[in-house]
Amino acid sequence: MALNILLIAGGDSSEHEISLISSQYLMQELSVNPEFNILSVVLHEGKFQFADGGYGYFTCGRHFAQVSPEGTTSDVEIDCVVPCLHGFPGETGDIQSMLELQGVPYIGCKAEASRICFNKVTTKFYFDALKIENTPSIFVADSEPSSLKAVHEAFERFGHDVYVKAASQGSSIGCYHITDESKLDQAIQDALQLSDLVLVEKTIEHRELEVAAFEYEGRLVITEPGEIVIPSDKFYTYDEKYSKDSGTTTTVEVDGLSPVQREMIKSMATRAFVGLKLRHLSRIDFFLASDGTVLLNEINTFPGMTPISMFPKLMEHLGIAMSDFLTEAIHSAIAEQQR
Repeated sequence: MALNILLIAGGDSSEHEISLISSQYLMQELSVNPEFNILSVVLHEGKFQFADGGYGYFTCGRHFAQVSPEGTTSDVEIDCVVPCLHGFPGETGDIQSMLELQGVPYIGCKAEASRICFNKVTTKFYFDALKIENTPSIFVADSEPSSLKAVHEAFERFGHDVYVKAASQGSSIGCYHITDESKLDQAIQDALQLSDLVLVEKTIEHRELEVAAFEYEGRLVITEPGEIVIPSDKFYTYDEKYSKDSGTTTTVEVDGLSPVQREMIKSMATRAFVGLKLRHLSRIDFFLASDGTVLLNEINTFPGMTPISMFPKLMEHLGIAMSDFLTEAIHSAIAEQQR
């Protein structure tokens, strides 16, 4: 019997367009399995919109009403959701909470883990509690004089070179590299327009490494790291990630890592995946500092699936087909919901 899979793309974050590109890849990979009947919708302004102009909504439990452009309604029972949503409401835990209330199985991290990992400040708390090394930082919740004083003291302590980051934004939105103290207060205020909390991190001279961490055949798989190679005069902004003029390149084979460093990356990724109760898939990003230190930078609970994205490249380099992974994750989500 066919399974009805609802693929949700879009969302109302700054990463809406990237989510649409990712969903095209996932549609291609899901379509490999003839068992799946795929309904593809774009979530925008609270509506699940179909390409033909119709829309849909959940009614009771797993029942999903499809409304045609002419206004006729039909009902389908959804077996599993694939929430291909970068940023709000996918990586923030909101869509997961809604699906859990409806009793609808879905793949990916659950609501709490998504919420924790999307907030750079709460993620840091967990890294510290799990004894996982990460970049020195402080955070502030406002631009009151006492908060700005703490930021300026940290700027001094961190060698007059910091990143100011809106805590709850993805794809380097609201991220400012500050080396001029006179620009520090404005960066804090700008970041506060995008998030309730702002992280101020010491700049680390580093190489940027990423691993795919996912569950497959009953075990946690941590791939060998890939590397994001960024031009020396840039940092990894939204445009640098996705612009056709970007000078950034990626590779799934990294030179110059010792066996000890590789083992540290695998150990840290494993502790993060287990300790933060991640599920099914994630991309875990590291800094390899110029002194050889390995630092965990951040966790992406629904990584990009575009043609240039690292997660699918790393998985495929390991010899695992994305279509096989998606099939197993869907069956795992359905079985978990039935327990």
